[in-house]
Amino acid sequence: FLSWVFFFFLRARADVAFTFSCAQYLVTRTPRQGEVCNSFTSVCELRAAMRGSGTGKSIVRGVMDPQLWHKVAAISGVAALGLGTYGAHAFNPKDPSYKQVWQTASLYHLVHTAALLAAPITKHPNVFGGLLTTGIVAFSGTCYAVALLEDRKYARLAPFGGFAFIGAWASLLF
Repeated sequence: FLSWVFFFFLRARADVAFTFSCAQYLVTRTPRQGEVCNSFTSVCELRAAMRGSGTGKSIVRGVMDPQLWHKVAAISGVAALGLGTYGAHAFNPKDPSYKQVWQTASLYHLVHTAALLAAPITKHPNVFGGLLTTGIVAFSGTCYAVALLEDRKYARLAPFGGFAFIGAWASLLF
């Protein structure tokens, strides 16, 4: 039963070729008469087949590792928390308006990092994750630079980061 639940989960988040490959694997893995099918084992076997199980061949082609976006989110989350903490406790610009710029950068950084955790379960994880990451770097990064250097001339990339955020959220529609 869990094998089929796992299959439908994969179907909901993957493209047609990937779904077909998983379904084909599950059909060929149907237990013979008298054989006890352990669902956990079947799921583990499916995951091993997806990774290639050391053979160098995987049933998943052209798809990046879903865990990549969790790793990117982890790195971004550590950076967001560190920069947010610095902004709250140690950042004292001459002009207090730059403190607000830092807080905006920190908020957008942390919120979109949390959204990045959902990238592997979207229909197009690489589009969603890539656009969110681009938005974090371009928008939050330039806001951090503007606040730290107290010079608005470094804000040229911020609109592109904002458009990347909009594109990421819009990609969930397709």
